[in-house]
Amino acid sequence: MQADHVIVGSGINGLVAAALLALKGDRVLVLEREDRLGGCLHSAELTLPGFTHDVMAATFVLFMTGPAGAALGPHLARHGFDYCHTPHPTAVLRPDGSALVLTMDGARNASVFNALAAGDGDQLRADVGEILADAPFLFALLGGSLWSWPTARLLLGQIRRKGLRGLAAWIGRALVPARGWLEQNYRSPLTQALLAPWVLHCGLTPESTYSGQMGKVIAFALEAAGAPIAKGGAAAIVRAFRGLIEEKGGVLRTGADVEEILTRHGRVRGVRLASGEEIPTRSVLASVAPGQLYSRLLKGVNLPEDQVAARQFRHGRGDFQLHYALDRHPEWLTPGLDDVALIHLSDGIDAVSKSANEAERGMLPATPTICLGQPHRLDPSRCPPGKAILWLQVPDAPRLIKGDAAGVIPGDDWDAVKEAFADRLEAILRRHIKDFDAIKLARVAVSPKDLERMNINLVGGDPYGGMCSIDQFFIFRPFAHSTNGTGAVRGLIHIGASTHPGPGLGGGSGFNAAKRLGA
Repeated sequence: MQADHVIVGSGINGLVAAALLALKGDRVLVLEREDRLGGCLHSAELTLPGFTHDVMAATFVLFMTGPAGAALGPHLARHGFDYCHTPHPTAVLRPDGSALVLTMDGARNASVFNALAAGDGDQLRADVGEILADAPFLFALLGGSLWSWPTARLLLGQIRRKGLRGLAAWIGRALVPARGWLEQNYRSPLTQALLAPWVLHCGLTPESTYSGQMGKVIAFALEAAGAPIAKGGAAAIVRAFRGLIEEKGGVLRTGADVEEILTRHGRVRGVRLASGEEIPTRSVLASVAPGQLYSRLLKGVNLPEDQVAARQFRHGRGDFQLHYALDRHPEWLTPGLDDVALIHLSDGIDAVSKSANEAERGMLPATPTICLGQPHRLDPSRCPPGKAILWLQVPDAPRLIKGDAAGVIPGDDWDAVKEAFADRLEAILRRHIKDFDAIKLARVAVSPKDLERMNINLVGGDPYGGMCSIDQFFIFRPFAHSTNGTGAVRGLIHIGASTHPGPGLGGGSGFNAAKRLGA
């Protein structure tokens, strides 16, 4: 098959680009090295038959609220994709059993927060209002094509609106770490504990530059759109994408490992598979990590600046997941958590910071920050009637183990220690759920090493495509000299979590690439 566009990798960005280009009428070919489509969009009966678990990605707020979701949502709905919601997107549960729930009702949140500490609710309204007021400019920076005339015009518009000093001050405030934002503006430790863990889902920590701004963005998004999941599991959106792309004449192949992107005179001319098959094309969109692109797929091309930058590109902390099949819905010892989509088990800013720091130093966190989902409460189709599913994620797992911060678990290989680390998480969970051992039917642990086995782009189990520190984000992602995913090889666009606008299920880089190609 000769294709107008070959897309390497079938994660959310590859699927978004393929769908948009197929809708345009171009000939699209998606090549996936694994035996299934979807990248981090993966559902499976991981524990027991009839229990559908999202093995990696789980929440679709970025897709639902972003431009890719707006453009493709109606088309995907025709192919069976739908969301499941709850008005209680998130909560925090502290070790002492105290909890705080964030709802999608802003006035109610303000009242509850103010009751905890005078002014906290008013501050939340101010922070959410600030994001809303700056939304066109802010979300263009977070999701748009940065090196472009539309972004330049937005920047000039902000200078006219705020003045040069005013814009500089706005940028300065946006760079404040989450610790500074929370400790200076919120008095209640419970409120701080509710908001602090969310920066981990951006690949940041409470001390990271601009993590405070991301915390505000997340608070805004949770109130406005909640924490929706895909009806039937994350794989349902993959099936919908496949149906749409094939309906428009596109082709998707699994077990198709691209070995090399073929070039001639500085321009893409095709790809070669590991099987030896060559496929001609005028355009390649590569949804891969930088190391894959510049060390493997472009190995025959001399790109010294990119190759050096790829070797210096830093990956972030790993991700650990724990999946449970339960005999019934858990009875929380703290009331009010039954219908919450995502619950963080954490004591607050210091606990989040400590866990992240231990993982960054290669240590198994002594008290990990746990994110827990109850997908069956939003989507009963995930398990048999009366049963339940828990999805636990620790975004603070070391990629390479150097030791145990608690000094209890021996070993430096995830295959050897993952069950002991899972026991640590379960011990925390057991303190908050009545008769947990009696309702537990099965559990499956997925370590950072397991995640990399499932997806070669999750280097060391890093789910965010690389560290998201300021030097590897915005116009500097993946490299300081990067420009909208394009470079010296004409016809090649680098997409995926390692490129702007970074990780998550928004499909932003795939959307931007397709628009660049006229979709």
